[in-house]
Amino acid sequence: MQSRRDALLSFAAVWGALSLPAGTAAAGAQPAVTVGANPGWTPTGVSPSQAQVLDALSELIAPGTDTPGTREAGVPAYVDRTIAGYCTAVEAGEFRSVLDALDADARARHGKGFAALSTSEQTAIAATYDKGQKFSPFGRLKEVVLVGYFSSEPGATLAVRYDPIPGDYKGCIPLSEVGRAWAL
Repeated sequence: MQSRRDALLSFAAVWGALSLPAGTAAAGAQPAVTVGANPGWTPTGVSPSQAQVLDALSELIAPGTDTPGTREAGVPAYVDRTIAGYCTAVEAGEFRSVLDALDADARARHGKGFAALSTSEQTAIAATYDKGQKFSPFGRLKEVVLVGYFSSEPGATLAVRYDPIPGDYKGCIPLSEVGRAWAL
């Protein structure tokens, strides 16, 4: 069972991330990021090699399917702007260290960078980082990616259902009646 302190820390982390300007219009207007090429944005919070790892990791967390993924939503650029403009020096350093560690582990295991690995190889490496403490740097980076995605226009309107003028509230209904989660 989660302690009250952990619950409050989780709540504060989520609301803190949500209070950041999401830049949804700007994030949606960002060109798609292509791994291994010029990412379409100039990284300011991470190095170019870290930007490639960030792009691959964010696409691994919320890949494009029948809805746009993180690349199409401009999430890697959003996370980079968050690291550059809103994180403390310690937090930014922790996020950069996670990206460097993912890349170093990929090179040690497979002889190539994280961004060049197959999805299954990336998943195996990322899974080792996802089994840590509740508030690990990897977990917080993953949370920033998800907040960026679901606060972007494609994430809020296509990945989940969106109704700008909601009608009646029906609290207990089967998911099969509504199809999927709602953004509003």
